[in-house]
Amino acid sequence: MPAPSAPGVHRSRRAASGEALYSSCVSSTDPFRAPAAAADPLAPPTLARFADLEVEVGAPIEVGAVGGGLRRLIPIVGGRCRGRDFTARVLPGGADFQLVTSETMARLEARYVLETDAGDRIYVHNDAIRTATAAVMARLMRGEPVDPADVYFRCVPRFEASAQALSWIAERLFVGVGVRRPSTVEMRFFEVL
Repeated sequence: MPAPSAPGVHRSRRAASGEALYSSCVSSTDPFRAPAAAADPLAPPTLARFADLEVEVGAPIEVGAVGGGLRRLIPIVGGRCRGRDFTARVLPGGADFQLVTSETMARLEARYVLETDAGDRIYVHNDAIRTATAAVMARLMRGEPVDPADVYFRCVPRFEASAQALSWIAERLFVGVGVRRPSTVEMRFFEVL
């Protein structure tokens, strides 16, 4: 396996194919602008980029073996977000509640709050699945860097906001992709149109 490269330099096979898919779904030069609606109401949905996040995480808290697997809690200690028409910081105090169901799969349930530059708060509840070979998952569990192309990391975030300007996000479906780094999780969320 090749050594990991600096963030932003390495483009994985999955990242390249994801970019091609994204490019085919969104033709606007602004990555945060939604494309025009399709004429066929049963056409496959398209995606519009909604937000890019970098979530800073702390050391895992191991609960241990439970009925469904190995339970872990990963503290969320900060981070940043650049979204469609807003920027925000990730507030400390959230957590990712992980259940490692096998040596090749983990189910993730992250809950945290974003605070926009305008002072509005957005509650995020993000369900995800992360799979890889047993060897790669073992490296992830030890906090070691891995090639993102070797990991399947997909999520379904949900949002709640009290600000009127952001209330629409509770009425839409979003999907996302993620990359786990030793001390951060990078995610890109898309609105399903």
